[in-house]
Amino acid sequence: MIRKLLTLCTLAVAFAATAHADTYPSKPIRMVVPFPPGGGTDILSRLVANKLTEVSKWTVVADNRAGAGGTIGIAEAARAAPSGYEMVMGQKDNMVVAPWLYKNLSYDPTKDLVAVAHVAYTPVIIVTRAESKFKTLADVVNAARAQPDAVTYGSPGNGTTIHLAGEIFKSAANIKLRHVPYKGSNAAMMDVLAGNVDLMVSSVPSAIAQIKSGKLRPLAVTSLRRSSSLPDVPTVAELGYKDFDVSTWYGLFMPAGTPKDIIAKVNAEVNKLLATQEMKDAIIGQGAEPQSMTPEQFGTLLKTDYQKWKGIVQASGATIE
Repeated sequence: MIRKLLTLCTLAVAFAATAHADTYPSKPIRMVVPFPPGGGTDILSRLVANKLTEVSKWTVVADNRAGAGGTIGIAEAARAAPSGYEMVMGQKDNMVVAPWLYKNLSYDPTKDLVAVAHVAYTPVIIVTRAESKFKTLADVVNAARAQPDAVTYGSPGNGTTIHLAGEIFKSAANIKLRHVPYKGSNAAMMDVLAGNVDLMVSSVPSAIAQIKSGKLRPLAVTSLRRSSSLPDVPTVAELGYKDFDVSTWYGLFMPAGTPKDIIAKVNAEVNKLLATQEMKDAIIGQGAEPQSMTPEQFGTLLKTDYQKWKGIVQASGATIE
C-alpha cells in the first residue's frame, strides 16, 4: 500500500510539473533591461523580447532599470518572485565583474539567479569620432606616452567589462588614459561624437550604427578573432598586444528557485529563435555573435567566468564604493 501511495505521489508531482510547463506562460513576462534605452544591451533585449512575442506568441515586455553599471536591474531581478514571469538580460559586466568591484553588492549571481538561456557574445571595440586626429591605435598609444593622462576615453559605466577592457589595454600598452564613466552607452556616444572625449570603449552593438554611418572610426576590437560584423577592423592582439582578449556575453537569467520546467521551456524557445537565419542575421547585424547553450552549459560559463574575473579585477586594482 505504501509503495502504491509513493508511486501515485510521484506521478502526481510529475503530472503537475508537466501541466505547469504546458500552461506557461499564462500572462506577460517582464524582461528587465539593466541599462538605458539605445545601448547594446537594450537593443539585444528588445530584439529577443519582440521575437518571442512574435514567434512564440508570448507577451514579453522589456523594462529598463538602469544604473550602477547594470547592477540595479540585476538586483531587482534577483529579488523578484521565482514564478517564471520575471527575467533579466544579464551580461558579463554585472554578473561576473561587478561582484568583485562593488562593495556590499546586494546579490550573488551564482546563488540568487539561475542561468536560463545564453543569447550572444560580442567583442569590445575602441572607437573615436571620424574627424579625430587618431587614425590608428598606435596614434593613441603615442599620444598617451607623450602626454600621460591627457587622452580621455568614455565607457558605459564604472565596473563594466567595457570599462575594464580600457584598463587592461592601458596596462598592456603601459600608458595612462583618463577614464570618463557615463550612465550607459548613449551618453558616452554623444560625447565622443561631439569631441568632448577622445575615445569610446564600447560593445560592438552600441557602436555599429555610427560606425557604418561613417560618424565613428573603429580602431580595434578586443577579442582574439575579428568581429564578423566588422571584418576589416583589426584586433588589439594583431596590433602587437599578444593574446589580448576581452569580450562580453549576454543571456537571460531568472530568480533562483524558478521551476526547472519553466527554465527548460524558455531555453528551448530562445534556442529555437537563435537557430533561425532571420535571428542570426539580426544579431550579427547588431554587431553581436549568436550562440545558444543549455541552461547547464550557461550556468557553467557563469561560474567559470565568475572565478576568472576575480583575478582580473584584483590584478587591475579597480574598486567601486
